[in-house]
Amino acid sequence: MPSDKEIKDLIKNNNIKTIYLQFVDINGNVKALQMQSHQIDEILQNKIMFDGSSISGYRDNETLDLRLFPDKSTFLIFPFKISKLKNAARLICDIHNADGTPFCGCPRSNLKRIIENTQKYGYKMQIGPEVEFFLFKTKNGEINLSSEEKTGYYDANQSHQYNDVLMQMIMTLSEMDFEISALHHEGAPFQHEIDLGYDEILKTADKLITFKFVTKTIADAFGFTASFMPKPIYGQNGSGLHLNISMTDNNGKNVFYDKDKPYKLSEIAMYSIGSLLKNIKGISAVFNPTINSYKRLVKDYEAPIYIVWSAVTRSALVRIPAKKEEAARFELRSPDFSMNPYIAFAVLMQTCMDGLRNKVTPPAPVEKNLFLLSSNEIKQRKIKSLPRNLFTALEEFEKCYLARVALGDYIFENFLYSKRKEWNDYRKQVTPWELKKYLDV
Repeated sequence: MPSDKEIKDLIKNNNIKTIYLQFVDINGNVKALQMQSHQIDEILQNKIMFDGSSISGYRDNETLDLRLFPDKSTFLIFPFKISKLKNAARLICDIHNADGTPFCGCPRSNLKRIIENTQKYGYKMQIGPEVEFFLFKTKNGEINLSSEEKTGYYDANQSHQYNDVLMQMIMTLSEMDFEISALHHEGAPFQHEIDLGYDEILKTADKLITFKFVTKTIADAFGFTASFMPKPIYGQNGSGLHLNISMTDNNGKNVFYDKDKPYKLSEIAMYSIGSLLKNIKGISAVFNPTINSYKRLVKDYEAPIYIVWSAVTRSALVRIPAKKEEAARFELRSPDFSMNPYIAFAVLMQTCMDGLRNKVTPPAPVEKNLFLLSSNEIKQRKIKSLPRNLFTALEEFEKCYLARVALGDYIFENFLYSKRKEWNDYRKQVTPWELKKYLDV
């Protein structure tokens, strides 16, 4: 972690004019206070305050003075050449109460609490995300969802404009010390995937928030919109946020690997998988927290809908990749990037640790493409499905004690309130589909 002097020297030597103090609301939206560099002493001494009453999940309609506690390890100079972000840096902040005590509604602070509890058992979790997103051209502020583009998996982009913006994203992220393990075109038109390297769970959550900010900023500068909406185009695959998960002990040894066990996975890995399968209905609301999330989780579009695990089929909720030994891991395929990484990772870690404590053994794996099974075969095998919409997911979430433990009462209740409000707003809407279907019947 850099010292105060080191941060000040970096600001001076790089002619930094503006410092963005970043944090997230309960929905994972990046918020920021834009400060001048001459205020750095106040910033580093945790003297910057703001009114949290208008931030989602931070006590709506109440006056709430909150204090920003920057995490000095997250100090980063933006390498953008874009005018509004030239000579700018950022610090990611935890939220504290006015008296300096941690604010129980801060998603990042809550994740740190769960990490500390897990470390008491001698374990650390690492996550490597695979981020899928769409790049849409914009004109006069309008996003163009229609095109003649027929590009599919691993195809080269037909337009050099796409290559230019993607290469700028990769170069900028690399300058910001991101490890990029892959970049390729995905299955739908305009859809791309960037795979990030493994890191400890808090750093991964910070990187995901930064990733979204960087890609959106660069896309906008090139006349594009980077969209992380789970299902923006009818009849096409949606975008997921696949999470490759492993766990180490305090010596850095991968505790998911056991050469003498089936699939080379240790009991610790199997208990984690078992707990995820057991609890996934109750925690789906944090991995898939929007109305649109559940329009991705439907049959025939490669997103998982059945609660099974497998070493063979990608249609499973939890997949075991081929790499073993120190790369032993499993992949959770249901999440999408409408989620708040801090909230989702807290629930994920709590769920895996609950599996370890209670020795939750998963059922037998399903080594068959589930999308080829008929409805009767699914019933005969007693295979359960993920929630079909946000309303059902929230019903399961409300009953999930494990989620409440992971988030604490404050975040749990505010998340539930925010998402139920979203559902109620949605169910009152009259959509173009309904007008076309019923207006002139």
